[in-house]
Amino acid sequence: MSHLSVTPRRLAAAAVVLAITGGAAACGPEDSGAKAAGGKPAKGGTLYVLNQSPQEDFDPARLYTSGGGNVPGLVFRTLTTRNRENGADGSKVVPDLATDTGTPNKDATVWTYHLKDGLKYEDGSAITTADIKYGIERSFAAELSGGAPYLRDWLTGGKEYQGPYKDKGGLASIETPDAKTIVFHLNKPEGDFPLLATQTSFAPVPKAKDTGTKYENHPVSSGPYKVVANENDGEHLVLERNTHWDAKTDEERKAYPDRIDVRSGLDAAVINQRLSSGSGKDAAAVTTDTNLTAAELAKITGDKELAGRVGTGHFGYTDYISFNPKVKPFDDPKVRQAISYAVDRSTVVNALGGSSLAEPATTFLPAQESFGYTPYDAFPAGKSGDAAKAKELLKEAGYPKGLTVTLTHDSSGGDEQGPEVATALQDALKKAGITVKLEGLESSAYSEKIHGVKTEPGFFLAGWGADWPSGGPFLAPIFDGRQIVQDGYNFNNAQLDDPAVNKEIDEINKLTDLKAAAVRWGALDKKIGEQALTVPLVHPVYKRLYGKDVKNVVISDWTGVLDVAQVSVK
Repeated sequence: MSHLSVTPRRLAAAAVVLAITGGAAACGPEDSGAKAAGGKPAKGGTLYVLNQSPQEDFDPARLYTSGGGNVPGLVFRTLTTRNRENGADGSKVVPDLATDTGTPNKDATVWTYHLKDGLKYEDGSAITTADIKYGIERSFAAELSGGAPYLRDWLTGGKEYQGPYKDKGGLASIETPDAKTIVFHLNKPEGDFPLLATQTSFAPVPKAKDTGTKYENHPVSSGPYKVVANENDGEHLVLERNTHWDAKTDEERKAYPDRIDVRSGLDAAVINQRLSSGSGKDAAAVTTDTNLTAAELAKITGDKELAGRVGTGHFGYTDYISFNPKVKPFDDPKVRQAISYAVDRSTVVNALGGSSLAEPATTFLPAQESFGYTPYDAFPAGKSGDAAKAKELLKEAGYPKGLTVTLTHDSSGGDEQGPEVATALQDALKKAGITVKLEGLESSAYSEKIHGVKTEPGFFLAGWGADWPSGGPFLAPIFDGRQIVQDGYNFNNAQLDDPAVNKEIDEINKLTDLKAAAVRWGALDKKIGEQALTVPLVHPVYKRLYGKDVKNVVISDWTGVLDVAQVSVK
């Protein structure tokens, strides 16, 4: 999933994001909420969620992923889900409605799942595989667009299918031989299918209760909570217990609170101020989309009580410089290499608020094991850039007196693709004899320009976050030549179409051993990185406050945010 136009500091799921894994520190019960609030977590009370972005389109077909703020995962269970643990352990896929993470055939083109016993909806009726098939089919309907696109690409016949409202025959590539068995037929090998099966499009929907575009107002719950109010398209969402949810069938959701009250449309500073003061209801409040700024974090650091209520999360996201090699002078690898050496990542980190909020990156893959992170630095620039090496390469490229280039960035906000980072790069490259002119565009204009093959500039800031913790959704959209989109949003900005890279992507996708696949993704990252098609800059870090009565804080590397399914307020 691209977050090029919605940067991590704005994400409802930095969660998103990402990193989604190995070696990343997360704040857990022993060093945060549980200890600070005192006592063991217990059932009862109301959890308040204070967010900027509304939980709109609360329909499993329209939600991009259950990772967004974690709230959808309270209502919608799926075939598989993320492991609800801290840090790297939370980047693993585990069964949810299914008895396991799926059984593939020999080449990973057919995946079979079996449902657990005792699964029920909020009305007490049984959940069946026919409901899961129907829920997926709904996600193909034009009226319910917005969800992840993978099934359309992966399922046999998916590209032609128009959803159950137009095509009454259904998707033949999804078979339900009985009420507890479901079989998926794919048009290509996909070892990541168990990870995809965590997405909300895999949530069951009973056909008889489907109300089309109005379903979001009262979707039928398969999770521990049901929707009792949805005001202004998710601006105010109230959830209460689903009494037919059985904890014996669900090892991942603790579901401690009796009620969850989600309010959105709030100002970031107001959210952090309310969480900081922790008075009244705000003592039992959290946020899933609002980070602390550098200034706010500095104030909190001096307060032991507040500092103990800051959760740290890592999401699979990389901010980077992107080159278009079809635009001069970036068609010359030596020019791209020179810029790679000239970059001063320490100034970029400082521009984003310091090392507490951003970590320097030399790999395109996030620094987490599940992605296949393999440490390398193809163009070692040291802590502050290597201007001498950059000048040497520029001379070899025919620019002994330096050159002038234009850097396109998002002028709308102070974030990873914003003016602060652009200015930091401008200053660093100047030391190497590279004069950088800045082209700042408003967010929508910026996004349209960098995503269009015909309008894409040669040198610009970008970022990418993965939909699940694997190298596939991170590298393939950016470097697979078959994913270049000529007329529409294109994310392969280098327009790389290397048969060897494409073939390796296909070979890795055949692997159902995710650890073995991760090793291969890491090797591919290194191979592509040596071509200097991007300059990795930073991996963001998320710092978020939570209320003083909040216990059992769990932050996985899959989402990077506090897991509302684990929290207790009693």
